Amino acid sequence: MNNEILRGYSQLYKESLLNNVVPFWEKYSPDQTYGGYYTCLDRTGKVYDTDKFVWLQGRQAWMFALLYQNVEPREEWLEISRIGIDFLKKYGSDQNGHFYFSLTREGRPLVQPYNIFSDCFAAMAFGKYGLVTGDTESTDRAVQIFSQILKRRANPKGKYNKVFPKTRDLKNFALPMILSNLCLELEPLLDSKLVEETIDNCIHEVMGDFLDDKTFLIYENRTLDNGFSDSFEGRLLNPGHAIEAMWFIMDIAKRRDDEELLERAVKVMLAQLEYGWDSEYGGIFYFLDVNGNPPQQLEWDQKLWWVHLETLIALAKGYQFTRNPRCWEWFEKVHSYTWEKFYDPTEGEWFGYLNRRGEVLLDLKGGKWKGCFHVPRALYQVWKTFDLCEDESN
Repeated sequence: MNNEILRGYSQLYKESLLNNVVPFWEKYSPDQTYGGYYTCLDRTGKVYDTDKFVWLQGRQAWMFALLYQNVEPREEWLEISRIGIDFLKKYGSDQNGHFYFSLTREGRPLVQPYNIFSDCFAAMAFGKYGLVTGDTESTDRAVQIFSQILKRRANPKGKYNKVFPKTRDLKNFALPMILSNLCLELEPLLDSKLVEETIDNCIHEVMGDFLDDKTFLIYENRTLDNGFSDSFEGRLLNPGHAIEAMWFIMDIAKRRDDEELLERAVKVMLAQLEYGWDSEYGGIFYFLDVNGNPPQQLEWDQKLWWVHLETLIALAKGYQFTRNPRCWEWFEKVHSYTWEKFYDPTEGEWFGYLNRRGEVLLDLKGGKWKGCFHVPRALYQVWKTFDLCEDESN
């Protein structure tokens, strides 16, 4: 691929990040009265609900600290990160250090700490903010949270787990997938032996336990002995989850200079994409049943922002690391669909939810599940990845 094309894509993603997406969240999201961020924003940025979802608080605090560290040391970006960090320190967790799922605007608990991903993104936020500012309270907190996450791995929901035990015990793909990225995020703060052990475990689970070696598809749930469960949960595929995990694994493989793992991650990523692509309307399905049965999730055929943006990161990295032409062909195909359907040049930021035909289903810019994370992170990652591709070509 010639440098002019790479440079064009790099510039597009950079400009959209800095001139479209980041200004939207800067303007509408910070709560200057009570701290933290509003994430329930309509198309124009108007707040339509003031509840604060803890994992989205952590994600946004991390994002603005990253921008300050790696793009430009703008004090306003660091300040936005700080108000999220302070809010999490004051209100985010219970007396055991476990992070709630949601809070009122003022910081009063709404939903118990049943979801370990609140903890994962709080750890990311504290770690990044602490490393950027030298705030040892934040870095110490990040290490402490990470330790608690590892202790809860076998039963992440703890007493909030509603599954009846020993009837159909399953393990879920999401936590090892997240840990494969979180561990690298916190690596400067962690003991090197713990880092390597955690990475080894993540590779084993992500590329072994949940991966079908015959189809190269990744399952969302497996039995405790890594088998197939012929049930709604056991047949479930989430192409976006699996593809996102593959760029985490690619980063690990590059870090370890493991060419075999790198090539395997690219192969698995492409398998999910080819299986999950909607050949009739375009875009990637949200959920699928591996046997072709009706999925349990009624939203199975929706097209979601994060699925497509994470796919663009994975394809860009796959191309950078291997120069596999299929990565480039798919990148251009997914890029065209994503920018045509999700990008909002009028009001800023990106739409999150489309129906199967690619029409906007909800025109919100943020809510309970969509915050300041997947869009800016993807724009940043693709921008920087293609910059590196260009450098490597010179």
